[in-house]
Amino acid sequence: MTSHEPLGLAVAAIAVMAATTLLIRASGFWLMGRVQLTPRVRRMLEALPGSIVAAAVLPIAAKSGIAAILAVSTAAITMIACRSALLSVVAGIIVAALARSAGF
Repeated sequence: MTSHEPLGLAVAAIAVMAATTLLIRASGFWLMGRVQLTPRVRRMLEALPGSIVAAAVLPIAAKSGIAAILAVSTAAITMIACRSALLSVVAGIIVAALARSAGF
């Protein structure tokens, strides 16, 4: 085993992951080019980003306890009220820090 072999394996793994990502994204565009955009499909596509975030974030918040739930709730409410991603992230971080310092 040479000293360059692990580097070669890492580069190969990165190349395979990049190619897979490109293939998945391209096939998504190709498939959606063949879907008729009815009002129902359009509503589903508009709701998709929020549902993906909810599916990824909520289980983590539930496992992490009350401080995480408060932080995620605060970030969501701030986003709805202000429509600012930066402000909602900052508000969530502040609430998480305050909740953790309060012992939650």
